[in-house]
Amino acid sequence: MRKALLLLGGIFSFTFAQENLQDLKRQLEEQRRLIQELERKIQALEKAQQAKPEEKPSEKPAPADRSLELRAKFDERLKAYQVSPFRQTAFLPDISFILDFSAVARNRKDEEYEKLRIPRLWHRHDHGDHGHGMLNEKRGFNLNYGELYLYAPVDPYFDLYATIPFSEHGAEIEEAYAVTRGLPGGFQLKVGKFRSGFGRLNAQHPHAWDFATLPLPNLVFLGDHGLTEKGIGITWLAPTPFYLLFGVEVLQGENEQSFGYKGFTITDPNTGNTFELEDKPVPNLYVGYLRTSFDIGNLSILTGLSYAQGKHRHSHDDHGLDAKTKLYGLDLTARYQIDGIRYVALQGEYIYRDQKGLEYEFDSGSLVSENVSKKQAGFYAQLLGRFHKQWRAGVRYELINKNDVKVGGRSKWAPDNLPAYYAMFEYTPTEFSRIRLQVGENRAFYEGQKRKPVKEVILQFNFAIGAHGAHPF
Repeated sequence: MRKALLLLGGIFSFTFAQENLQDLKRQLEEQRRLIQELERKIQALEKAQQAKPEEKPSEKPAPADRSLELRAKFDERLKAYQVSPFRQTAFLPDISFILDFSAVARNRKDEEYEKLRIPRLWHRHDHGDHGHGMLNEKRGFNLNYGELYLYAPVDPYFDLYATIPFSEHGAEIEEAYAVTRGLPGGFQLKVGKFRSGFGRLNAQHPHAWDFATLPLPNLVFLGDHGLTEKGIGITWLAPTPFYLLFGVEVLQGENEQSFGYKGFTITDPNTGNTFELEDKPVPNLYVGYLRTSFDIGNLSILTGLSYAQGKHRHSHDDHGLDAKTKLYGLDLTARYQIDGIRYVALQGEYIYRDQKGLEYEFDSGSLVSENVSKKQAGFYAQLLGRFHKQWRAGVRYELINKNDVKVGGRSKWAPDNLPAYYAMFEYTPTEFSRIRLQVGENRAFYEGQKRKPVKEVILQFNFAIGAHGAHPF
């Protein structure tokens, strides 16, 4: 009996190996065909250039040499699979690890800084269940996060991405999603947990930011961790002579600042009476955006419009809010390329939030509900320049310019004209490391009704190892 089982297992293993080998052979033959086609094109270009003046020899290998070298590598890989069809080297994903560390000097002690808030807009949340807390949170040294990044093709139809940040607070799956590789008509589908395409900065990871901190509008309207949600999204790249992209997302809607479907219970501290609201149906958040880009000589312009709509529920002690949120976004990036290295870039975003609903609160033992209306807006604008291959500098201005809040038709105290401004100087030894000095002042923070400006100096260190894809423009 044992011999029969071993024989059957051997037959199965051999059959499986042969099937894998045949599949790999087919893939390698397809790669050979593509290389041969490339060689034909290169030979045609060489014939067309024979009449041109002879150029100085280059230290880099000729395209034909590189194609031959690539074909040789494929031949070696095929031979290796013929010897060991179960080897997994070709199936390993791209893996990278990014470390962000900072030293912070601030004019407010940590205990005082933790109590500060932006009235009617933002207060500090508990980050104990996140892979990282607020960046540069403490005076002195901060291990902001270590980010593990994974990417690999799943099959001919999907690519898979994952981002897992770690810190002293814990770890989480920040992003884990799959995207299609070849849908017809310019469409692409994304499923999983991912950063929404709302606006310009939200889709970027912190290590891709031009400054060490979030701008005020993104902080107060989208939260410390941005609009990162579970859901599904689809984009369409229009067949136009210029870049034109439309995107739609259907998301769970769990953002801590503007969206949330979870119900809540509030309790009267005097009588112990309670009021409870059930969860809203999900999905709870719908996002749409439009992006276009074009060039005028050495000037590249990228601009976009964004819209998000969903329910928002929030409670604190003896009061709670049940509202509907609409977010409108406008972003613009313009970069003038002086030469192959130097450039000047202007970037800005404007976000407007319209929120309407009911506020519940206990008053003298009775539950009172009143209409709430919030119309709030803000923007940031930054100017950066790269004046050397390894050096950049920039300035950024941020402002909450609208903060109108009405409860029961009566205006509530809600200060506006809340600015912040920063300057940064950056040294990048290589594409895998960065040292950035940022100085500035945030005048949006309050304690009670008294403004508490926060002045800070941040020395940021960012390091990356492994294979990590290039960031989009």
